[in-house]
Amino acid sequence: MAYAPETEAVDICRDLIRIDTSNYGDDSGPGERAAAEYVAASLAEVGIESEIIESMHGRASVVARWGNQQSSRPGLLVHGHLDVVPAQAADWTVDPFAGEIVDGYLFGRGAVDMKDFDAMLLSVVRARQRAGVIPDRPILLVFTADEEAGGVWGAHWLVEHRPELFEGCTEAVGEVGGFSTEIGGKRLYLIESGEKGIAWMRLRARGTAGHGSMRNDDNALMHLSRGLLALGEHEWPAEPGPSMQRLLATVRELTGSDGTPDELLEHFGPAVRMIGAGVRNTTNATMLEAGYKHNVVPGEAVAYVDGRFLPGHGDTFVPAVEGIVGDAVSVEPYISQPALEYVFEGDLVDAMTVALHSQDPDAHIAPFVMSGGTDAKAWDKLGITSFGFVPLRLPTDLDFTALFHGVDERVPTTSLEFGATVFDTFLGLA
Repeated sequence: MAYAPETEAVDICRDLIRIDTSNYGDDSGPGERAAAEYVAASLAEVGIESEIIESMHGRASVVARWGNQQSSRPGLLVHGHLDVVPAQAADWTVDPFAGEIVDGYLFGRGAVDMKDFDAMLLSVVRARQRAGVIPDRPILLVFTADEEAGGVWGAHWLVEHRPELFEGCTEAVGEVGGFSTEIGGKRLYLIESGEKGIAWMRLRARGTAGHGSMRNDDNALMHLSRGLLALGEHEWPAEPGPSMQRLLATVRELTGSDGTPDELLEHFGPAVRMIGAGVRNTTNATMLEAGYKHNVVPGEAVAYVDGRFLPGHGDTFVPAVEGIVGDAVSVEPYISQPALEYVFEGDLVDAMTVALHSQDPDAHIAPFVMSGGTDAKAWDKLGITSFGFVPLRLPTDLDFTALFHGVDERVPTTSLEFGATVFDTFLGLA
């Protein structure tokens, strides 16, 4: 190969981390404009034109057409988001926006989610463009705003207001997947082929307001507490779909063991917190609102619950929650997004598999269903099939899934270089 696609990956990732794009979910953050301008300038430097699109002031996405636009093949959407969740600097051992490299790790908010992939992608595209090695299919490069708050001002806004940009695209590659873990002493790379649906719910209980010193058998706080306790103690059954069934079969093969889905998933160690969520519905209470004075029993109490449901459970999930919390608590869904799952086969999956094997011949590969949501939910509205493929070969002692939105978020510099090399091979095959 006459070019080195991995050369700039670490430096670009450092540059992007140093641009604070914290997304607080209420439009109070700095926005993505500065990062979008950096991306656009990086593409322009090698002769690739792009468009910076603002959905509102400062909330900026970047879109660029690349590859062989004359090809009769369908387009491939390659996407990453520019925003990051906030970071409390006092909790970190390094400045979360300094992009420091310590002991071979690049630290910073976005190092894992997901300025690592933005950097790998830019490094590969710039190297290929300089060398004149252009993919033989239309490629749409999209760097979005607002993914960390549901994509309202990013991917979903683009789909609703600029759908013509995606004309001809049938497949997409972005986060989360492609990272390695160790199962039975062997490396297993997980590629996202689906993600759970989102049902954010407001649980409300009403009762009789009154003086805190008197008996009150109709206390809204107690009604709500009993409902939350029932929901927290509810054991959602393991119901793995096609992707997770295939993953479980791979675990059986690599470990030589058998057992229930939960027993097999324990082989993932700490990563079971993410991977294990892919076989069942989940609910987590996240916020409470009630009362206004210590000696006044409020007439109403409200809790917010983050519900995530498996593909195929969209119609039954909220009614199931209603049955669990009981008649004294109402369940009001206020944000809902569908679950996704795609068949793990075809030319794109083959290209990802060959690309990983080109740099790690001993790699084992399996799909999984992501516990969270990504911009894939927006692309699905246009009929675009999406996979999560950010290839990273990781140290076996790194608790990688804990770094998503975590303190001291970091990625090995060698993993960034590995990922760029693998993704370069993938683009040559896709």
